[in-house]
Amino acid sequence: MEAPIFAVCSADPGVAALIGAGIDCRLYSFGEAPEKPVKPYVVWSVINGSPENYLAGRPDSDRFTLQLDVYAATADPVQAVTKALCDAIEPIAYVVRWGATDRDPKTKDCHRSFDVDWIVRR
Repeated sequence: MEAPIFAVCSADPGVAALIGAGIDCRLYSFGEAPEKPVKPYVVWSVINGSPENYLAGRPDSDRFTLQLDVYAATADPVQAVTKALCDAIEPIAYVVRWGATDRDPKTKDCHRSFDVDWIVRR
């Protein structure tokens, strides 16, 4: 099971205007981003997850916590992409944590981190 983060975000017009759409969307699963991606871009990873277990019967949904990290050369695109992602995600999942807003020490890119809780029906 997997949270539909890519399907939801890559189909959203607001997200597409900033980081691309469909297979060209610069929303990468952890470890899948190219070495020097076009900016802005987003990396996501599952940081927690579990099935909704019951005493009787099989689980009917899975719960995921995803961490999203937005990168760009300057702060304005990071903020714009973060807002577009939240606008796409919040109708069906929950933003549950605002994380670091900083600069990557190696690339000097601006960075914003946030977490999303997603319940996926089986």
